[in-house]
Amino acid sequence: MSHSASAPGERRWWEGSVLYQCYVRSFADSNGDGYGDLPGLVAHLDYLEWLGVDGVWLSPTMPSPDHDWGYDVSDYLGVHPELGTLDDLDALIKSATERKMRVLLDLVPNHTSSEHAWFVEALGSRDAKTRDYYVWADPGPDGEPPNNWLDATGESGWTLDEASGQYYFHNFLESQPDLNWWNPQVHAAFEQVLSYWFDRGVAGFRIDVAHGLYKDAQLRDNPPVQDPGDLEGRFGFDRIYSMNRPETHEVYRQWREMARSYAPERLLLGETWVFEPDRLARYYGEDDELQLGFNFPFAFAPLEAEVLAKVVGDTVSALGTGCPVWMASNHDIGRFASRWGAGDERRTRLGLLLLTMLPGTVVLYYGDEIGMTDVAVPPALQRDPMTMGNRGNRPVRDRGRTPLPWDDTAGRGFTRAAVDPWLPIGEVPGGSVAAQRAEPGSMLGLTRELLALRREHLSGSVAPYGELEVASDRWIFSVGPLVVAANFSGVAIRAALPPGADAVRCSSNMERERAVVQGLIELGPYEGVVISS
Repeated sequence: MSHSASAPGERRWWEGSVLYQCYVRSFADSNGDGYGDLPGLVAHLDYLEWLGVDGVWLSPTMPSPDHDWGYDVSDYLGVHPELGTLDDLDALIKSATERKMRVLLDLVPNHTSSEHAWFVEALGSRDAKTRDYYVWADPGPDGEPPNNWLDATGESGWTLDEASGQYYFHNFLESQPDLNWWNPQVHAAFEQVLSYWFDRGVAGFRIDVAHGLYKDAQLRDNPPVQDPGDLEGRFGFDRIYSMNRPETHEVYRQWREMARSYAPERLLLGETWVFEPDRLARYYGEDDELQLGFNFPFAFAPLEAEVLAKVVGDTVSALGTGCPVWMASNHDIGRFASRWGAGDERRTRLGLLLLTMLPGTVVLYYGDEIGMTDVAVPPALQRDPMTMGNRGNRPVRDRGRTPLPWDDTAGRGFTRAAVDPWLPIGEVPGGSVAAQRAEPGSMLGLTRELLALRREHLSGSVAPYGELEVASDRWIFSVGPLVVAANFSGVAIRAALPPGADAVRCSSNMERERAVVQGLIELGPYEGVVISS
């Protein structure tokens, strides 16, 4: 299929946009089997258009045995039968395009499923054609694993293939063997994958474990972590040899050339699990690698003015002309309404306002728009092998993957069948989607108003950001033509505004729109406002 290249200077559609992460299994079940699916998503695209999102990122849709719920891919060129068919995905892309929304897929280049044909062939023989697609090593002198690399559960990242006498490496479960990116054939295989999906109209990829890919060629031991509080160094080691290798950047330079050869340019959004702004900036390169890289320090920060303001300021400074991307919830870390809200909807609303008013690109996780909270999934109903029973001393990820409650009917509008959904449906403080659509002052009403304001003033470019005032109880900043003032305390405060700030465009409590302000504004407890200037 032919395609035309992006023209120089063409508008970058993702700048200032809002992407919506759809965990397909939990969004809408069309066939009554208790699992969400692609036809269910197609049936609700009108809702996403009404909400005001610009694109939808689908959590894994490729065939998988689901040991890691799609992040263990067994076929990069298909669709998981439980989620639908290739025709369903084509229909989704077509229907989304008609609504001026784009579709991004999840791509997992760090590892495959152990059931992928490449690994099945590689097992057992050192001479197998695809053997070198994966990371293999002989045992150490004592017969033990070749080095100290650990996987995501805190156990050794090496599993012995007894038939060949070698170990293979996995940064995650043993059913997720890591690929060997030193092998040019792996590069060629993934370039074919990208072309296949780009030619089908996919707008880009969210790249799983984007900081992974290459492993140290000498398989050196990871050193002890220097900072015990470093989230990158869980289990006591700094993973400088099993992840975050410099050679990975060349892969993204090659992929970016491919992305630029399409019109409009395809998007590469990285799960860049790094915690220093300068390391994040390296994944953008000289505007020749990823266009976007997730900012995890922001997502993990507490709802505190000085901490959040520092993350934002440092990120904007480090990226220069690069486009920041912000999120507060996802399928791994759970929901911001629990982490930031702490049972107080005023805090949740404040967090939402801040998130949606930052410069660059914003990603909402399905349910963020109604204030979905983490659900305490009982052990008997947990489905995630990676964290089941707090394995690896990690919070159970199922808590943030539960189905979206569309209404208050049986099955909560998620499923029409008299079957239990794949995960239990939790209660939302503000009620279902339907209940909140009927209430203009709801969390859903606030989200829609904020996204409309963002589209009016912040879309089409990376809006300039300026820090105006930061203290323990307040954060005031300018973004494009807007001023955002936020009260982080449980008591009312008065805040000074810059000259020209004159009218409240949106308030987190939705009770003072269009109120005229001059010089000073009083902010209620945990209230945020957006002011035109």
